[in-house]
Amino acid sequence: MPPDITTQLPTDMDLVMRVMPMPADANGNGDIFGGWIMAQVDLAGSVLPARVAKGRITTVAVNEFIFKQPVSVGDLLSFYARVERVGRTSITVHVAVYAERNPADLVVVKVTEANLTFVAIDREGNPREIPRAAV
Repeated sequence: MPPDITTQLPTDMDLVMRVMPMPADANGNGDIFGGWIMAQVDLAGSVLPARVAKGRITTVAVNEFIFKQPVSVGDLLSFYARVERVGRTSITVHVAVYAERNPADLVVVKVTEANLTFVAIDREGNPREIPRAAV
């Protein structure tokens, strides 16, 4: 069995989002656009930092983004996240994306993983400190 194919989803991360890509999300080769996946990772990656920061956040960096396997129409994508680091104003999160394929003979494949950094911001969009009780 190739290293990225598994039968289980992670238990050490939080499930933050699930979505199924549609035909409109596919490129000319029939695979899902990488940019569509990146947008979904950004949305999923913001869930835990928003909770920790207790308010508005914004993405300031995509530190790493690895496409491991293509994503197809009909794959059920599960986005798992884990907070890696909490700084004074920033939060770094790791997101892993798994595709559930072929429901009759289920296969689970890790398709993408990424590390993103978010910054807590105030109403004017300026960085603000993360509440220490949240850390």
